[in-house]
Amino acid sequence: MTESDSGTAATLRIAQSPEADALLGRSPLAALVGMLLDQQVPMEWAFTGPYTLAERMGADDLDAGRIAAYDPDAFTGLFTAKPALHRYPASMAQRVQQLCQFLVAEYDGDASAVWRDAATGGELLKRLNALPGFGKQKAQIFLALLGKQFGVRPKGWREAAGPYGEAGSHRSVADITGPESLAEVRAYKQEAKAAAKKTTKTTKTAKTTKTTAKKTTTTRATGKSGGTTSEK
Repeated sequence: MTESDSGTAATLRIAQSPEADALLGRSPLAALVGMLLDQQVPMEWAFTGPYTLAERMGADDLDAGRIAAYDPDAFTGLFTAKPALHRYPASMAQRVQQLCQFLVAEYDGDASAVWRDAATGGELLKRLNALPGFGKQKAQIFLALLGKQFGVRPKGWREAAGPYGEAGSHRSVADITGPESLAEVRAYKQEAKAAAKKTTKTTKTAKTTKTTAKKTTTTRATGKSGGTTSEK
């Protein structure tokens, strides 16, 4: 069970669905799978995925061992059945199965063992980053989610989570506690995306200007015919 500081299942409002959020709050594997699915789709869609997957498997929770041993084609079918669990259901089905196979091999199928005895935030970040499908950013966001909403707070967890660990921030799913904070996080993401797009455009413009200037200089130096100019 994923527990908060009070020793009870965490109360989440990420998926914006009571049933889906209840599963995320009590199931470490569901929380991990939700985080894995959280890319290129709305956050609510990603974190509702574990609940929908469990339903399609005829269970009330996800089991790493069962998923790891599932026939790959049949498991992909669970993702691609309408409505699809993700924008890219086939590839995400493969990633979820790889994650569960890793958990079985390294943690005996117990997702909570990834963070249960981590002594420091740095150690926990390293463990999360080692999970299939978890790059540094995703690992930091999940670390922040564990610290802010699940009470998993090894020494230095905020620092290890980077900007996502900052108190009072609205940068990621770790900061979603209801519709209002969801809107704030979404607004932040849109602003960050727009800023990144603007930076990319500026960089491309600068490179184009530099290349054009270089070509102009070369043309002037060699003459219109392409040959070198003679000295007088």
